[in-house]
Amino acid sequence: MTKKEKNSISEESEEYLEAIYRLEQRDGSAKTMQLASQLKVMPGSITNTIEHLEKHRLVTHEPYKGVKLTEKGRKLALKIIRRHRLAERLLTDVLHLDWSNVHDEACKLEHNLSETIVRPLEKALGNPQTCPHGNPIPSELGKVNEAKSELLISLNPGEGGVISKITEEKHDLLQYLATLGLVPGASVKIEEKAPFNGPIIVKAMGASYALGRNVASVIWVRKS
Repeated sequence: MTKKEKNSISEESEEYLEAIYRLEQRDGSAKTMQLASQLKVMPGSITNTIEHLEKHRLVTHEPYKGVKLTEKGRKLALKIIRRHRLAERLLTDVLHLDWSNVHDEACKLEHNLSETIVRPLEKALGNPQTCPHGNPIPSELGKVNEAKSELLISLNPGEGGVISKITEEKHDLLQYLATLGLVPGASVKIEEKAPFNGPIIVKAMGASYALGRNVASVIWVRKS
């Protein structure tokens, strides 16, 4: 991407690319309603920005199938994700903000971190491999190194492991998980899975808790 092209990509467009990347990782593509929900905008306002991104060959959009990043768009999205997750590390490791509060603040910071600053920041932070929520920080070359892990919801009763990452970074959810001790690095075990999409009973820090399947579906573990 040329300097002229980079300057034509607004902060709003960067937010879209980041959101599309996250949804692609989860669902394979990003639907309009999903983007509207994640970005907290009206569905009708999505179209113009998507067209702008298509014009710059950053995304492809097929009606009823959703939006996907092009290779060019993915490279830019990974740069944004890298800045975002390093900003989260700065906020938690240096400024000591709670992990449940840093996502939104990092969204503001990421657009103002130039490439000149990002590498020294990474070095000053000790070259962290993940954000505070356990999600991998892309390398300077856009490589994502991540240990094999599985969704907590996919484990059977009696199985367990160590939590590797939380892929949903909403404030209330992170606060709730922290009160249960369900944070990266913590051990967790499935005790029971209720039928008909009922709750999952997990054990962590010596106590048992009932988790909704929507919550268990954002927790990833390395099986023990």
